[in-house]
Amino acid sequence: MFATDDSIVAIATPPGRGGIGVVRISGPAALTIAAAILDRNSLVPRYATYTRVRTRASGDTATLDEVIATYFPAPHSYTGEHVVEISAHGSPVVLHAIVETAVAAGARLARPGEFTFRAFLNGRRNLVQAEAVADLIAAATPLQARVAFDQLEGTLTGRIGPIDAELFDLIARLEASLDFPDEGYHFIEPPEIARRIGCILERVDDLLRGARGGRLIREGATVVIVGRPNVGKSSLFNALVGAERAIVTDVAGTTRDLVSEPIDLGGLAITLVDTAGWRDTGDLIEREGVARAARAREVADLLLVVLDHSEPVTAEDEELLAETASRPRIVVANKSDVSGIARGGGCAGLCVSAKTGALLDELRSAIVRELTGAEPLRDTATLTNVRHIGLMEQAREGLAGARDAAARGDTPEEFVLADLQAARARFDEIVGARTSEDVLQHIFERFCIGK
Repeated sequence: MFATDDSIVAIATPPGRGGIGVVRISGPAALTIAAAILDRNSLVPRYATYTRVRTRASGDTATLDEVIATYFPAPHSYTGEHVVEISAHGSPVVLHAIVETAVAAGARLARPGEFTFRAFLNGRRNLVQAEAVADLIAAATPLQARVAFDQLEGTLTGRIGPIDAELFDLIARLEASLDFPDEGYHFIEPPEIARRIGCILERVDDLLRGARGGRLIREGATVVIVGRPNVGKSSLFNALVGAERAIVTDVAGTTRDLVSEPIDLGGLAITLVDTAGWRDTGDLIEREGVARAARAREVADLLLVVLDHSEPVTAEDEELLAETASRPRIVVANKSDVSGIARGGGCAGLCVSAKTGALLDELRSAIVRELTGAEPLRDTATLTNVRHIGLMEQAREGLAGARDAAARGDTPEEFVLADLQAARARFDEIVGARTSEDVLQHIFERFCIGK
């Protein structure tokens, strides 16, 4: 996957220009490489040192930039190896020149996630914390950032630890009983096995209880606005976004393509999508827009089906309501501010006004409730990663099978033990104690270079 016996270098700050940029060197030769490119022979550990970066071209020595260099000796660094971080002026030209100079001095260009991978291998981060690094970098809402940092601090690891310790003790007792069958030693009875597994299951269920909301916090959701032309879809889209992103006119079929915008809704990263009006049309461009709207409905986490509160329900409304009946949706009756309501004062769905903003806060709350299944969003969400959730569900399945077998009392203890060991293996996969190279590669390849 990655070589780990050499020294790597990369720009650790985002692409583009800035006040400063950081070049990170990590590995056994980091200090030697730094000495070769800096205008100093030595760096004091953990002291920011003013110096210059020098390069040799055509036999001449030239100064690239004035920098601040900091040396972090192993094992007390981000990667657990010797690390030198060079803070230079944030010009891409300067930063790339420093990297090239370091490569010429013996470093290798780092691949995405390679610094964090070395931190994982050297015990500076477990796999949950390593994944949290990428989540923290990618956070688009304050709630995402808080949850990711919570994971980085070891919240999930801290919850799994006591469960794993209890499971380990139970496995050890069963193994001891099986190791000495002729001597008549029995370290735990089936009813006690079932009781203790039940207690472990309660802890696992507590973790899984907030998994849906936690996953939505981490991954966000797509909310698609649908409806026939001129019911106010684009007006509602603009009102929820808080900006005039979609064109609004009285002409039917104004929106002919998908218009999307990211918004923060109660801590959820929502991609809100406006679509072309639902109707049969002979216009080639509008027909393509309607087809794209249909495809958007298929991948949406939630649909906002918009009706016109000032008009009777049409055949097109009925057709759309029937077509979306099996999908997660909220029926929204827009234009509640318009007088002369043709419904006799009734309201099919949540009555709002995109024009005046009436009940839009209630709509925002309804969207969050529908997406999370009425789970309260908490910044202490423990399970947020689909990999962790899947493994925890597999562990729960093994534990439930072991508990039921122990409770019946007619199943050989070897089978109960096998289920318990399989459950413990899933916990090990979550934190990275036993994880295949393919899984590790999949996790770390989505990191940015320099992290």
